[in-house]
Formats: sequence, structure tokens, C-alpha cells
Amino acid sequence: MTRPRLVGLSANVQRPSKTRTLVDAVLREAGARAPLDVRLLDFVDAGTGLGAAWTRDQLPASSRSVLAAIEEADGLVVGSPVYKGAYTGLFKHLFDLVDPGALAGKPVAIVATGGGARHALVVEHAFRPLFGFFGALQIPTAVYASDPDFSDGVLTEAGVRTRAAEAGGQLAALLVHRSASAAPLALAAAE
Repeated sequence: MTRPRLVGLSANVQRPSKTRTLVDAVLREAGARAPLDVRLLDFVDAGTGLGAAWTRDQLPASSRSVLAAIEEADGLVVGSPVYKGAYTGLFKHLFDLVDPGALAGKPVAIVATGGGARHALVVEHAFRPLFGFFGALQIPTAVYASDPDFSDGVLTEAGVRTRAAEAGGQLAALLVHRSASAAPLALAAAE
């Protein structure tokens, strides 16, 4: 049986990044609970050509690779810094290029980072409608962290760390369940 592929995507454009740190925290928690093939990507991996492409066929190879990883994953952890009350425009642009059926039923964990607590509802008011459009299976626990939750780039706030652990556990459980459910079907098809 192949291990489920879990891809983390952070909409940061520089490293290090608080958003990448938060996405990685959820990925690590999921990976600690189940045998998963985990991969962490960010917009640095997509390259600067992502913003210049109006259509999928205009994407440079590095951006196509990130898009393919998203579409081929069994589950996702997606995160963005908050900019003016929502995810970044480049984050939305990337998901505008995702095939509308590619995320249907796919487990997704949502994380976001911002300057303060006033942006905390962005996960409910911006992210959930986007992934609802795709028909993604959004896990119940979303994670938001603000600047005071980090110290020297490390996630230190206990409540946020607990939520990251809950999100990782929920995601791992869904991926394991889906993988186990699919195994008998694959075996029957091979016979």
C-alpha cells in the first residue's frame, strides 16, 4: 500500500516565514501520527513567473510543478499570510489555475498568519468559501497565528501549538481512513 501524499503549501514569498513555520507544524503533527509522504512547498518554489501567468499553459516549469503537486496530493495543508483581511492575491491566483475537480473530496487543513488577533476569522470568511467551491473536505480545526505567537521565528504560543496538533491529527486520521478504504477497491480492481 502506498503512503498518502500530504502536501503543504505556504503562500510566503520569502524564507524564513511565519506562515511556512505554521504549515510545517501541522505537517509534522500529521506525519507523526501516520505514515505519510510529506512535502512542503511555498511560493519561493513556484518562482516569480507564477504572477505573470494568466493561464496554466503560460506557467513556468517551477510553477507547473507546484500546481501538479497540489492537484496530485491526497491531502493538503494550505496557508497564507493575511493581507487586508484575506489570503494574498497570489494565493488566490494560484488556486484560480487549479483544475476545479482536482480538490473534490480531498482533505484540506487551513492555516493563516497575521499581524494580530483581529484577522483570526479570515480562515472562516475567506479560506473556507474558496475550498468549499472546490468541494474539498475541510477539516474542522483551522489554525491562525499572529506575530506575538512566534519568538525568533519559532511557534511558541501553547494554544496555537495545540490547535496545530489537533489539525494534524484530524488530517492524518482522514488520510489513513481514505487510504485504508481505497486499498480493498484497488485490490479488487487488480484481481
